[in-house]
Amino acid sequence: MPLLKIADDLTRALKALRFAAPVTFVYNPLDYARAPHAQYVQRFGSAPKEAVFLGMNPGPFGMAQTGVPFGEVRLVKDWIGVEAPVSKPPKEHPKRPITGFACTRSEVSGQRLWGWAQARFVTPEKFFARFFVVNYCPLVFMGESGSNITPDKLPPKEREALFELCDEALRRTIAHLQPKMVVGVGNFAEQRAREALANVTPAPSFGRIPHPSPASPLANRGWAEAAEKALIALGVKL
Repeated sequence: MPLLKIADDLTRALKALRFAAPVTFVYNPLDYARAPHAQYVQRFGSAPKEAVFLGMNPGPFGMAQTGVPFGEVRLVKDWIGVEAPVSKPPKEHPKRPITGFACTRSEVSGQRLWGWAQARFVTPEKFFARFFVVNYCPLVFMGESGSNITPDKLPPKEREALFELCDEALRRTIAHLQPKMVVGVGNFAEQRAREALANVTPAPSFGRIPHPSPASPLANRGWAEAAEKALIALGVKL
């Protein structure tokens, strides 16, 4: 499966990177949660797709636990139908333990995104026949307190080295999936897609939907409705 090889190649390349304070913990679920990630891409990563949804990087109770982008445990198990053993990152923050599919915390962003997909398409087969969901960066960055550090907040040299590897992985992913459109889940993802894919042929179109994070006031006022409005404006038929 091309997508699994892309993930494995990216994992190997990322091991050469080093991150200084304030980053003190780095998790890569493509590594320790490879088994469920492999299930996800092998079952649903066939080409072509109408559109690819691109997220930023894993959340602590989503992909960090399940290996699936926006992978809130309940929906990954019960709707997407993915479940497999998950190990541990080499260095684990005591406040952010990896318990895999035994995790009892809910990832709000994943609950919103996959909950919308379930409500709109009913079955995962109908959703994935047209769409796929990936993250731009597979790494989780945390400070000493366990606080989340997003990739855009890294120092310039660290950010550039990371983006170079993630850009190449995204180009390979899009070359495989051949979507007509790449939809950023939030502003950051759309920007990275536009920059990474600026010179690919054939070129997809670009757009974005609001990020479903609870940190977004718009998302807390009805994310599904706002996302559908944005998709319809982009020409996606629902």
